[in-house]
Amino acid sequence: MQMKFRTTLTLCAAAALLVACGKKEEPAPAAEPAAAPAAAPAAPAPEAASDVIKIGHVGPTSGPIAHLGKDNENGARMAIDELNAKGIMIGGKKVTLELLPEDDAGDPKQGTAVATKLVDAKVNGVIGHLNSGTTIPASAIYDAAGIPQISPSATNPKYTRQGFKGVFRVVADDVHLGSTLGKYAVNTLKGKAIGVIDDRTAYGQGVAEEFKKAVEAAGGTVVGHEFTTDKATDFNAILTTLKGKKVDVVFFGGMDAVAGPMIKQMVQLGIKAKFMGGDGICSGELPKLAGEALTDDMVYCAEAGGVEGEQKVGMEKFRADFKAKFNADVQVYAPYVYDALNVMVAAMVKADSADPAKYLPELKATADYKGVTGNISFDEKGDIKNGALTLMTYKGGKRTELAVIR
Repeated sequence: MQMKFRTTLTLCAAAALLVACGKKEEPAPAAEPAAAPAAAPAAPAPEAASDVIKIGHVGPTSGPIAHLGKDNENGARMAIDELNAKGIMIGGKKVTLELLPEDDAGDPKQGTAVATKLVDAKVNGVIGHLNSGTTIPASAIYDAAGIPQISPSATNPKYTRQGFKGVFRVVADDVHLGSTLGKYAVNTLKGKAIGVIDDRTAYGQGVAEEFKKAVEAAGGTVVGHEFTTDKATDFNAILTTLKGKKVDVVFFGGMDAVAGPMIKQMVQLGIKAKFMGGDGICSGELPKLAGEALTDDMVYCAEAGGVEGEQKVGMEKFRADFKAKFNADVQVYAPYVYDALNVMVAAMVKADSADPAKYLPELKATADYKGVTGNISFDEKGDIKNGALTLMTYKGGKRTELAVIR
């Protein structure tokens, strides 16, 4: 045994220049990992990277309300393109704004996942999300990272009542939205028996509850409150229940992708009631989704924002420019995204820094910024001051403005 062991050692020593004893490891592959660091200098130098300001945008660009998410994203792209064309100076040098768009599909879990992705990408700020249900959980992630966030459309009051320092919104919240619509249902539409449906999302449930409070405060009667989901397509059971209660107004807390088929089924069941909803249904797409069931003066909704007088000229120009650039009409929120992004960059310019900790105080101090959606100022919570609402109906398959309410 000892003799064989010595012989083996001798053979291994002789073969050492070719292979290790008993193994198949070769010198060449071992050297390859060591060569990897040499490629590192090809990456952009830190100085070059600092000239790029990354702004994240999140909206549902897939799923049933993808048309609203794309509308939002295009609003952000329009702002980015215009600002880059104009030239932005920060820290004594020209900077380039880069949009990092993400899709949350209107799903809270996906919303937190993309929020984490944007934090890891070291964005300087975030515009979004669209839905309250994705905006609220994502806001905790941005807050922990110290990244300011402006939502152009999340209306649930909870969003700005969490005690976070860097959350803002450029639209009125559900308290104002639901309250205005509830009073309108009783005082103007003369609703006697009012039915309520909500999709159980943070937005739908929130605006429905505020609507109910306002109806009752105005002396109206809510005869039934039914529930669905944001992915449902069959509403016959809940609509039949409301039909049995002889409703003359149906309020839906949810988005247009559900509202359209719901209106169709109301008509099929012979329910002759006015249909109401918040900004989630108040889109340019609703006539397509509801089809021939949508008749003149049947639907009443409120867009969370509004301009009057001379300010309408700016909004009309925005809509025309948007159409020319994207070959698409504005759905709902694109102008608010556009303003939100411009407000954020204006704060960076004023602070002469894109560092969130340095420009956040300037963002908080925003006062009467003249946007296409009106003058923008924030209160201590991050809510827009004096947020307006625009009451709308549909005539000839198109949105028609009724009044701007503050």
